[in-house]
Order: sequence, then structure tokens, then C-alpha cells
Amino acid sequence: MNVLGTSCRLTKRIVLAGVINGDFLRQAIVNQKSSVNRLALFFLLGSVSCHTTVIYGQIPGSGSALERDSTLQADTSKLLDLIEIGKKLLPVRVKRARAAQGKLISFSVLPFSAQLPGGGTALVTSTTASFYLGNRKDTYVSLVTFIPYWNFKRRFGFPIRSYLWLSQNRWVISGDTRLMVYPQHTWGLGRQYPEDTKLLVNYSYIRLYQQALKRLSRGLFAGVGYHLDYRINIHTDSLRPRLQDFTRYEYGTAQGSNSFSSGISLNVLFDTRRNSLNPWDGYYASLQYRVNPTFLGNDHVWHAVYLDFRRYIRFDPSLQKQNMLALWTYLWTVFKTGVPYLDLPSLGWEDYNRSGRGFNQNRYRGRDLLYVEAEYRRDITNNGLLGFVIFANATTVSGPRSLYLLNWNPGAGAGIRVKLNKRAGTNIGLNYGFSRGYSGVTLTLGEVF
Repeated sequence: MNVLGTSCRLTKRIVLAGVINGDFLRQAIVNQKSSVNRLALFFLLGSVSCHTTVIYGQIPGSGSALERDSTLQADTSKLLDLIEIGKKLLPVRVKRARAAQGKLISFSVLPFSAQLPGGGTALVTSTTASFYLGNRKDTYVSLVTFIPYWNFKRRFGFPIRSYLWLSQNRWVISGDTRLMVYPQHTWGLGRQYPEDTKLLVNYSYIRLYQQALKRLSRGLFAGVGYHLDYRINIHTDSLRPRLQDFTRYEYGTAQGSNSFSSGISLNVLFDTRRNSLNPWDGYYASLQYRVNPTFLGNDHVWHAVYLDFRRYIRFDPSLQKQNMLALWTYLWTVFKTGVPYLDLPSLGWEDYNRSGRGFNQNRYRGRDLLYVEAEYRRDITNNGLLGFVIFANATTVSGPRSLYLLNWNPGAGAGIRVKLNKRAGTNIGLNYGFSRGYSGVTLTLGEVF
């Protein structure tokens, strides 16, 4: 989602957002001397309309086995973050956390306003629970996130995402469940239509993804998954063209029809990043092969392959400052006919909906899609509080007027980073992206990839 806000309010919101994290928020409310002050502080923190993009993956606990094996150690004693600034601005005394062996749980709640796909704004509330399902020394932190949104009319969404690391990281189990009334623009297949020629498609959407992967060796996992995509009452407004006429695509485009895809997958994951919120080094590679057979309710048998690769190259091996190049590419392709239109590979619809900065989500769609992106990240201040990024990306997709691997659609942009939590390496990012015929601003928690 894109966040629209004025720059004069952004600084205040970012500083306040820095103190909204688990124990610090609870201690701040308790330390107020009167119920009036407690209510005022709670209302002030709750009114922050800052966009939080949910990040999944590993966040090592202190002294994790992976950190002990690594020769790269970051010294955070000289760094500054928004949590420290919040402690100085508010009369709060935070108790030092005790060494924990068990399954502590903490919550973060953050309301914000955001622009919806297809136009309009909505009230969104992000609630995140983090906890350990094993000893913190050898088990990564697990996350469950609930981000409901509502525009006070007929548009709403209830997505719940989870990323669970079992004891000693023997298994990683991920889930993505969504119930949405989710109208969105489409531009047809390939580069069939220019930016200003788009069609708003309305539908309700149910998603159920579950995957379980077992560790085979350090950083290497393999397992199976189940995937359900069910779109109900796909239609366009009466004064607009019908989706089937607009796209000239046969499957899953009839006015008022439903689109049902149910499949199983084989998955392989290789991940050597120590912190996926803000990776400082390492590799990430995942391969998924999904098959949708008729005995699971599909009208046609079809297959999909998704390959994701990321590389992080550091120019400062000491980890004292952020100075690195991050590379990302993914290939997404489908096989056989009968693939519903809204299940075809589309920009911004990969697992975490992060690709395509500088483009409208859903801008390019086809049977084959290849995406590449490079981002340079560097600190501005010596204490690590402020930083910047410069990025460029490109997409090639098959379809009318689009030759796969020959016709590329470039985008670029830059962003500012503010350190939220130096121990976790979490940044708040304000990104401006642009491409031919489009530009936009996004506010995120954590790096895009």
C-alpha cells in the first residue's frame, strides 16, 4: 500500500513510532502519575498514522548460534535509534530485560491511514506478536501479524500472516490467510495498454497459504505447502468494459464469475541472512514448484514455478556503518492453459507484495515475469540514525506488445532511512519511486528486501 502524508507531520510521526514497541510502551503508560496523563499518552501514541510493512523471516536472538559462528559482529554501543530518542523525550524508565530462556511474547499495535489499490483511503491497524518457540540462544523469533483495514464503506481486509521457527530452528512454518474485498486496477497482459488506460476490477478474495519446511543443514530447508486462491464475483462496473473484453483472456474473466485455484507445492529454501528485517550480508534463495490438480477442485490442471534470489554485498566488513549493495531477482512463470487471469504472474504480487517500487501494483501481468532490482544503502550520520538508499529495477513480461526478455520496463527512485531499533537493525523507510507515467511515495518498516 502507498502512504500519503505531508512532510511537516512525518518527522513527529516517525519519532513517536520509535517508542511503540512492546515493553517500552507498557512501561511508559504505567509510569504516568495520573489517569489523565495515561489516557493522553495512550491517545498520542495511538494516533500515529505511520505505515508499517510486515516483514517475515529470521531475527536472531542475542547470542544465537548463527551469530556465534559468524566473524562479523556489529557494535551498537555508538549507534543511536528512535527508541533512545523516545526515552529522552518522555519521562519513562524502562526496566532492563532479564535473560530469557523461554517463550516470551510481546505485542505492538499501530494504527495508520493508507491509500487502497483502486483508489481511496482506509484506516489500518497493524498488530504484531513476537515470541520464541524454543531457547532464544538457538531459535529465531516467530512473528504473527494481523493487519485489518476498513474504509468505512464496502472495502475491507483481514490478513493474518505468520512465520514460525520451531525449537532450534528444526522447522520453519509460514502461513498467509486473507479475507478481502479488494478492487484493483489492471492493464491487461504484457504492455497491452498505456498507464492511463486501466480497468478497475472488483472481487472478494480468500487466500489460505500454509508451508512447512524442515532443516536439512545449516541454512538449507525443504518441505511442502498448500495454496488456495478463491476470488468471488469478479466484475467491472456497468459503465466500464468487461474484464474478458478488456484483456482478451478466456479464463477467470467472465462477468460475475468466481476463480478457484487450489494447489500443493514443493519448496526449497536457502537462507544465510542473520536478520531479514535489515540484511547486512549473506544469501537468500527459494524455489517453489506448485501444481493445481483437478482433484483439488480446479477446472484445469496448471503449474507454476517461482524462483527468488537475493545477494547482499558489503563494502564495510566491520559492520560499523551501513555501506552495501543489495541485489534481488525473481522469476515467476506458469505452465499449461487454464490459469485464471488473476493468478497469472503480476508485478507486486509475489509472496510479500514488495516488488515494483515506482509502479502501480499489478501494472504488468503475463504468463512469464522476470524482475530485477539493485539498491545501494548507506548511512548519512556516523551514529547510524539517518541513512539513504538509491534503487533501480526493471521488469520484463510476456504478452501482447511485449517480448519477454527483450522488452524491459524500468523504474528507479531513492529513499531516506531512520533507525527505529539499533539492536534489531530495524529502519523506517520513506521511498520515492518513479517510472514512465507514474510516481509514488511509500513508507515502510524494514527494508524492502
